[in-house]
Amino acid sequence: MTTVSSNQRSRIHPHKFTLWVAMGSIVMMFAGLTSAYIVRSNQVNWLEFSLPVIFWYSTAVIILSSITMHLSVKAFKAREMQRYRRLITITAILGVTFGVLQFIGFQYLGNHGVQLIGQGSNPAASFLAIITGLHVLHVLGGVVAILVIFFRAFSARFKSYDTVPVEVVSTYWHFVDILWIYLFVFFSLTH
Repeated sequence: MTTVSSNQRSRIHPHKFTLWVAMGSIVMMFAGLTSAYIVRSNQVNWLEFSLPVIFWYSTAVIILSSITMHLSVKAFKAREMQRYRRLITITAILGVTFGVLQFIGFQYLGNHGVQLIGQGSNPAASFLAIITGLHVLHVLGGVVAILVIFFRAFSARFKSYDTVPVEVVSTYWHFVDILWIYLFVFFSLTH
């Protein structure tokens, strides 16, 4: 005798499906930008420069934030709400810290004669600014999503233990982490 459940297809939640489609689009955008970077780097007036050391620190921060996000999801699923709130707070702070460190890195480049945009700018620096700037915007979008689930966790009227929103935000957060690692390695190897 076969059971009905063995014949049913497992379905992905619509929010998770939408996230995967969005992440696929983001991957395509960054693949196009890094491909354009490679093509443009073989043309005239391409000036090489070193990445700021602070980008190493921002990389460590975003990796640490991915760890705290993972632990927060585990705490949420175990219904350890105090631990979840603490970890999701740390994750949001680390996300903002990543953005601040990126900004400081660009200030460093500007202070050391690397003009990022405008007349007389270096195409290599402009590409770096555009690509990493877009990544920081995606990180800030993730921070906003984290803040939404953060406030839901502290809301007295919200007592749902639905894991889907937390899992969606977590998946996105890990995605922007992996995306930054790719970009950082890419820029480290091409500079």
